[in-house]
Amino acid sequence: MATGAIYLALLLCGVLFFALHYLALSRLARRLREHHPDQWKIIAQDDRGLAVSTTARWMRLQNALRSPVLPALQDATLNRWRTLWRLFPLLAWGCLIAAFALRWAFR
Repeated sequence: MATGAIYLALLLCGVLFFALHYLALSRLARRLREHHPDQWKIIAQDDRGLAVSTTARWMRLQNALRSPVLPALQDATLNRWRTLWRLFPLLAWGCLIAAFALRWAFR
C-alpha cells in the first residue's frame, strides 16, 4: 500500500513539474514582452516586421532561451525564470523515472 502511494506521488510530482515548466515559459515570454520589447520583436516578428505564426514564435522563443543572449540582458527575474525553465523538466523526468523504477522493482 505504501509503495502505491509513493508511486502515485512520484507520478503526480512529475506531471506537476512539467506543468511548472510551461508556467515558467509563459512567465518568461510575458517578462520579455513587457520589459524587453525590442528583444521580443526579434522573437515575434519576421524580417519584414510581420507577426510570425504561433508555432514559429514558440520555436524562436525556445532558441532564445537556449542561447546566451538572455543572461546578457542582466535581468535577474528573467534569469531566475530561465533557470527554473531549465530545471523543471529534469525534475519531472527524475520523478517519472523513479516512479517507473519503483513499479518495476515491486512487480
